[in-house]
Amino acid sequence: EIMSRQRGERACKKETGGVKEAIHCTSKVRIRKGEKSGDAKLIFHVLSLSAKAGDTLELLVEGEKEQEEAARLKEFAEANM
Repeated sequence: EIMSRQRGERACKKETGGVKEAIHCTSKVRIRKGEKSGDAKLIFHVLSLSAKAGDTLELLVEGEKEQEEAARLKEFAEANM
């Protein structure tokens, strides 16, 4: 789980960076906020979650390199969101 700390234009740039990071994963990466979820590799899916500062998001990673890629995504999120 990660918590969104950014707001406005800066948050949008961070979300785009998160999508770019997810695209590099060979695993399937989903992002979830409450009941809503989407493909973390698609910016429209990420933006459709309407995450605001203080919201908790969950990343779900499935694939051959899921442990390694989940750790990398978590590290990115903690440093940038």
